[in-house]
Amino acid sequence: MIEIQGLTKEYEGRRVVDDLSFTVRPGVVTGFLGPNGAGKSTTMRLVLGLERPTAGRALIGGGVPTGADRAGGRPYAELADPLRQVGALLDAHALHGGRTARGHLRWLAASNGLPQRRVDEVLAQAGLADAAARRIRGFSLGMRQRLGVAAALLGDPPVLMLDEPVNGLDPEGIRWIRTLLRGLAAEGRAVLVSSHLMSEMALTADHLVVIGRGRLLADAPTAAFIERHGRPRILVRAVDPAKLAALLGADGHGLDATEVDGGAWEVAGSEPERIAALAAANGVVLYEITARQDSLEEAFMRMTADSVEYRTQAVT
Repeated sequence: MIEIQGLTKEYEGRRVVDDLSFTVRPGVVTGFLGPNGAGKSTTMRLVLGLERPTAGRALIGGGVPTGADRAGGRPYAELADPLRQVGALLDAHALHGGRTARGHLRWLAASNGLPQRRVDEVLAQAGLADAAARRIRGFSLGMRQRLGVAAALLGDPPVLMLDEPVNGLDPEGIRWIRTLLRGLAAEGRAVLVSSHLMSEMALTADHLVVIGRGRLLADAPTAAFIERHGRPRILVRAVDPAKLAALLGADGHGLDATEVDGGAWEVAGSEPERIAALAAANGVVLYEITARQDSLEEAFMRMTADSVEYRTQAVT
């Protein structure tokens, strides 16, 4: 697993990562979420030893934590064969354009004592078998992402870390990544993946770690996060939209109701039975009354509203 303990990183007196602690457990796809500038990529770089922490530490491996001491975990820099322990994709552009896809993977395999047969295996797994002899400079972003994932899989590692792996992928590629990550977790691997594509995270991640301005905001199962930070509401439609508008738009009923498209109304924080009873008592015939829950994107936006580093404004 990955164990992050009090991780802190400062640049010129500014804390980019601030006393961050969480665990990425085996058998689980952990979604790593946060607004732009939240510190996600910096955290991943700290885990991989590409940055030196101001304080705290990040450990790779070891068993499930049972106390303050995490036996067996080691910093990435102390791993004797890192590609066999951790597979990572941080930047799909960090590739030598003059190499072929096969050549890129062959030198990675040689540097870590991995069998050369793994090169063609992961190229096929990533859907790049037919592009193995092509120069990387001619690759699209989606193809570079696939090659980066192939490199992460090269050592058959128990820990995977992927930063925005679906960028540049078409719908088939996005589905492939989703299926791949869930399959790797099902094999007992620890998978940490960051993404701004909330709809995909809702389908892929079992657990969420959310940070804002470098601090931990949430560490919870995906369903529990949506339930806690989402807004339940009831969608209501009536045979006579005008009567429904008069009923729900009137003061005195104590309902937080908002008119939406097509003459429908949304009622926040209420129960379907109460709305149905109110409509029946006032002679309003309903033909739809549906309980709804916010999506992961809506719950995430609400939860991180105060942690957005770069906020846009509408032009008037």
